[in-house]
Amino acid sequence: MFLSIYENKLDKKGRVSVPAHYRSHLSNMGYNGVICYSSFNYNCIEAWPQDRIEKIVESIDNLNPFDEKKDFFSTSILAESINLIFDPEGRITLSKKLLNHARIKNNILFVGQGKTFQIWNPGLFEKFKAIAMKKSKINRANLKWEK
Repeated sequence: MFLSIYENKLDKKGRVSVPAHYRSHLSNMGYNGVICYSSFNYNCIEAWPQDRIEKIVESIDNLNPFDEKKDFFSTSILAESINLIFDPEGRITLSKKLLNHARIKNNILFVGQGKTFQIWNPGLFEKFKAIAMKKSKINRANLKWEK
């Protein structure tokens, strides 16, 4: 599982070392890399193991083949996804397009999301995190837990 937040630096070639815990988890799943694409919702990079992308593909395939939604989703997610393989030092090379989308220049945050993780500009993530905490407190007050 992808948990916690890790900070790393981007080198001049656009490479960054993926946290050892994340690499280990991916390796245990049989993967030597991660699939990345620009988030629809935020200025960050979504990073998913192969099996999660395969679930997206299945969902897209279940859409009506003549519905434009199918083309929209496959083009927006799959056409823009990049399979990034770890180099011997455990680094991935992020494209300029991904870095520009996430507004990343130097430092990078790896943010665990359970079955996936995100890659953020630290300043943007802190702003997002503050909003997320406020909204979570509001939403928590409206939740009814069953025991």
